[in-house]
Amino acid sequence: MAGAASAAVLAQPPDRFPSRPVTLWVPWAAGGATDLTMRLLAELAGRQLGQKVLTENRGGAGGTLAMPVLQQAQPDGYTIAQLPQPVFRAPWIQKVAWDPIRDTTPIIQVSGVTFGIVVPANSPFRSLEDLFTWGHAHPGELTIATNGTGTTPHLVMDDLCGQRGVQWVHVPYKGVAEQMIAVSSGQLMAGVTSNGFAPFVDGGKLRLLATFGEHRTRRWPQVPTLKELGYGIVAMSPYGLAGPRGLPRPVVQVLHDAFKAAMFDPQHVAELAKYDQELAYLGPEDYARSMRETYAAERRAVEKLGLAKGS
Repeated sequence: MAGAASAAVLAQPPDRFPSRPVTLWVPWAAGGATDLTMRLLAELAGRQLGQKVLTENRGGAGGTLAMPVLQQAQPDGYTIAQLPQPVFRAPWIQKVAWDPIRDTTPIIQVSGVTFGIVVPANSPFRSLEDLFTWGHAHPGELTIATNGTGTTPHLVMDDLCGQRGVQWVHVPYKGVAEQMIAVSSGQLMAGVTSNGFAPFVDGGKLRLLATFGEHRTRRWPQVPTLKELGYGIVAMSPYGLAGPRGLPRPVVQVLHDAFKAAMFDPQHVAELAKYDQELAYLGPEDYARSMRETYAAERRAVEKLGLAKGS
């Protein structure tokens, strides 16, 4: 009975939430684009909550290291984390102790990143069609870099080449900057990655052939999307915020309302725009449904690539 009583007390929301600072875990190293936007979001949300939202970084393991924190945290609203796309993919690739659906309480979806396919500025490939036409005529000679095996760029490129019957050489990189230098210098024929290509494209070192969003970007409106080119692919690696499993609904609502106001704040919108990101708001229920759909979709993608555990 004592255990049941303790659980009942734990499940009750506090009379006044929050009564102390909230900690937001960011599963990336400090100083990157996501870290900077998350820190501003936290600051703005803190003003809404009347308490500071402190950011803690836990980078490494492809953006999945906040999951063990959530799994072990008390469901009181004082520990939350950013959930990037890799948390829905990693469990299908390797053994982990956590589950991104079972061990979380969705709060809000915030945004997503811009992915694109780039080639050197002096490349003869002026379009994605040029790239695939050459690749089809030269089986196994098309060298393309991504930001790692099993990442969204890798999965999308594998899908694209599969649709076009192109045999390609995958060259994975750990860092975006290193990857973009290799492509812009002509060591590789193309690269597929996220926002990190922006300064290289804007600086005239790389040519952007296509982006992966639902619509063309404001920053490069002349560049077509994969969807409009007829490939039926939209990929933006959406991310949001979640708390531990069992977070009481009233606490979720308080956090949601504060972070929703923060994400729509002009300061935050302007910060996202620096990295060619836009808002992708979903409330708790819609975000929960999207998370389940993403988890199932990632399993199919991983199995298709032959990356599934035990394959």
